[in-house]
Amino acid sequence: MKRTRIVAEREIQNFFDHPTAYILMVAFLGLSLFLAFRSIYALSLASLRPLFDLLPWLFAVFIPALTMRSVAEEKRTGTIEWLSSYPLGELEILMGKLIGNWFFVMLSLAGTLPMALGVFLLSDADPGIMLAQYIGASLLAMQGVAIGLWASTATKNQVTAFILATSVSFALVFIGTPVVLYGLTPFLGTALSRLSVMGHFENVARGVIDLRDIVYFLSTAGLFVAMAVGLLVKQRLSEQRESYKRLRTGIAISLGLVVVTNLLGGNIGGRVDLTRESLYTLSPGSKETLDNLSDLVTLKLFISDELPSELQPTLRDVRDLISDMNRAGGDNLVVENLNPGDDLDVAAEARSLGIIENEFNVLRDDEFEVRRGWFGLALLYADQQEVIPFISGTADLEFRIASAISVMTTDKRPSVAFLTGLGALGESELPSLARALMERYEVTSLDLSQESDLGLDPENMDLVIMAGPKEPVSEKKVNEIENFISQGGGALILVDKHQISLETPTTSLVTTGLEEFLQRQGIGVDEGLVMDYGSNSNISMGPQGLFNVVRPYPLWPIGLKGSLHATTRDLNGLSAGWATAITIADSVENIERLWITTEAGGIQPPNSLIMPDALLQPDPDGFQTVTLAVAIGGGETEPTTNDVREGRIIVVGDVDFLEESFIQVSPDNLIFAENAIDWLAQDEALIAIRSKTRTPPPIVFTSDFQKASLRWGNLIGVPLIIVIYGVMKVTGRRRRAEVRWGDFIA
Repeated sequence: MKRTRIVAEREIQNFFDHPTAYILMVAFLGLSLFLAFRSIYALSLASLRPLFDLLPWLFAVFIPALTMRSVAEEKRTGTIEWLSSYPLGELEILMGKLIGNWFFVMLSLAGTLPMALGVFLLSDADPGIMLAQYIGASLLAMQGVAIGLWASTATKNQVTAFILATSVSFALVFIGTPVVLYGLTPFLGTALSRLSVMGHFENVARGVIDLRDIVYFLSTAGLFVAMAVGLLVKQRLSEQRESYKRLRTGIAISLGLVVVTNLLGGNIGGRVDLTRESLYTLSPGSKETLDNLSDLVTLKLFISDELPSELQPTLRDVRDLISDMNRAGGDNLVVENLNPGDDLDVAAEARSLGIIENEFNVLRDDEFEVRRGWFGLALLYADQQEVIPFISGTADLEFRIASAISVMTTDKRPSVAFLTGLGALGESELPSLARALMERYEVTSLDLSQESDLGLDPENMDLVIMAGPKEPVSEKKVNEIENFISQGGGALILVDKHQISLETPTTSLVTTGLEEFLQRQGIGVDEGLVMDYGSNSNISMGPQGLFNVVRPYPLWPIGLKGSLHATTRDLNGLSAGWATAITIADSVENIERLWITTEAGGIQPPNSLIMPDALLQPDPDGFQTVTLAVAIGGGETEPTTNDVREGRIIVVGDVDFLEESFIQVSPDNLIFAENAIDWLAQDEALIAIRSKTRTPPPIVFTSDFQKASLRWGNLIGVPLIIVIYGVMKVTGRRRRAEVRWGDFIA
């Protein structure tokens, strides 16, 4: 180990003494940071994925350029024989060079840490994902360095070594891309994807350290080091000697073991989820649902053998999830893996459950060919069944399965009523919300405009939804709703104080009749429109000349999370439109702000123009943090006895966020509404599962100076520091050499 360290230190010193290493480092950082910032700022997302998605391609050029001289130059100048004269084995020499080169690659990658730190400090980015991405990068770098050393050992020519290492590195990346996998048979496509860098690195980069991926990177790195050792040993041993034959046989066996291990790696278990909210780990709500099973639930997974290679990553995640659920469910959850393609009876059973074959396009002989395959599941409990005909992804699969099990095994569904009439929106106006609720709730509608009582009773109704009435609700109805809440019911109230006129285009004030009721709860509603210059949606202004102009629209704020609350857990933001500002009385307790604006928020006076190019100029002196949504009840002041239940209220100063156009752009809007309804019904087991959003949070800048500082401080500052240090190091070494040799000559 000591001798390996000496070789590694010598290798590192060589890098710091030569200007080429600094040039490569600056080129790598300049290109990677430029491309990363371009995507981060364009998408306004707090994620390092733009950098790490490109890293396999960047490493495929950068690392071979770094390692090409490592052994080839020593062979060309004859210093490899000088090294061999020391008590050093070939493995010790190569391991030292591996560590030295790997250290320099990681030092180069460390130049991106200021960017990562800046993104983290300016957003709610997940530090666990960032850590996993750098761990994955270190494994990828080790594999790349091993390939580079093998190529450098195979030749005396540095250019040849660079071309060879680059070709192998690109091949390992390229065989995992859709452009290659799309035209292969499912078996061959699956095999290549498991041998490719892309699938393994992407899995680690999302925040999961899987033993299968660690085995892949370490085994391939070890294989290339072993082949490099064989090439060095070949120089001093005759090919006829028995020891060399044994070494060659061992390397061939190692090659076979590495290939077989990674092809069959799907059976290797063990992973660590580093994401902050354990996005890829079974949620406590799922474990609770499965642990409370009192009878047998059967999960039938219908999967064909030859699924397209594009579905293989999804298949891997599905199998992992089902395996975790199987362990959590114990004897009461039976999992059956079935292949309808091999058994006609199984295929008939799948069709009877509503699962059908799906068609996939496969490229064959430069033509598209249609293939069929099965990829669905069914849950069976007593005489009930829930079916997912086709598993298109795993983002919401855990929730769909846990929710289906909860619905099937629950004797009575909770009930929710839309309070319609007087302009309030109902099931037909909010179809996405209605469909989501019907999966778990008994959904009804009650008309606010009728003279008769609503008949609200917490014994047979869990909560009500009032979505933006445009006419005053009668005092009688308001009192009935208030009594319902005081007796333990829940209410989701979406307040919209403005009627939008797109023809004018201005807004007019609306009186809802809820103002006094909300004041009694300690909540006020402002007459102006919420604005946010720091976090808002972009809207299209239509084509102007040859281009479609898009500009930020402060009247469509993207709310940030306020207090920690079950309804907003793991969500990134709430996209609102022409929202009403909510105020909270100082004397009110047990109330929490769910969504707020940035510090660059404000309130536009009523009856103002709402056209994007006609808005009032922002006044920084008037900026303030504005509240968009609040929750009342459910805190520590609630009674804890089993026979007393206190009502809960959630008030949102917007109704547009649940319209289809907003939900399509921001799925978190619908998730928040579903979470709010579960919380109001005091059924919070599934909230944590539904809220598992894998979309990165937005990155919000409080000023243009802050935005420019992050970008140019990294794009110019970091490379400049390296250049200055490199110049000082190289010129200082040269001056010391001149002084030393000058004294010697004198």
